[in-house]
Amino acid sequence: MTVREILKMGDPRLLQRAEPVTEFDTPAMRELIADMFDTMHAANGAGLAAPQIGVNLQLVIFGFKQNQRYPDAPPVPETVLVNPVLTPLSQETAEDWEGCLSVPGLRGIVPRWTRLRYEGSDQFGAPIRREVEGFHARVVQHECDHLAGILYPMRVRDFTRFGYTDVLFPGMDDADD
Repeated sequence: MTVREILKMGDPRLLQRAEPVTEFDTPAMRELIADMFDTMHAANGAGLAAPQIGVNLQLVIFGFKQNQRYPDAPPVPETVLVNPVLTPLSQETAEDWEGCLSVPGLRGIVPRWTRLRYEGSDQFGAPIRREVEGFHARVVQHECDHLAGILYPMRVRDFTRFGYTDVLFPGMDDADD
């Protein structure tokens, strides 16, 4: 098990646009994906983007059966998504609380599309195409934002609904947020 350091907001590498993946199912990619899952699980994350561990590639992972940071969230299938493209299926958005492993200890209300299609490849280069909604759609958008150098606080519209997790949600076990 290899848990990598998660970069924190302020690190300029988090603001870069990630490069497309051009080689699939290599030993280096298998190791990177395994490390990403180890890192995400160790931090109780819902997802992780390669740039968050200092790897500037268009690669995200996400998914869980149950997540202590989002206890009311429905399960999301564990997914490796490479070179993703997101397409909203309507212009309807919803606001909800988000946190980020690269922005520990903070949460904010972020608007996201409620329904979308994501396309890309898995780690083997096989195509992925899914239409999703709700929390699954939110997680995918959040992780793919990292590939464009966007952190969720950049999407917060009302800073009266942004703050420290322990103040906003007293008693919530969210130390790894």
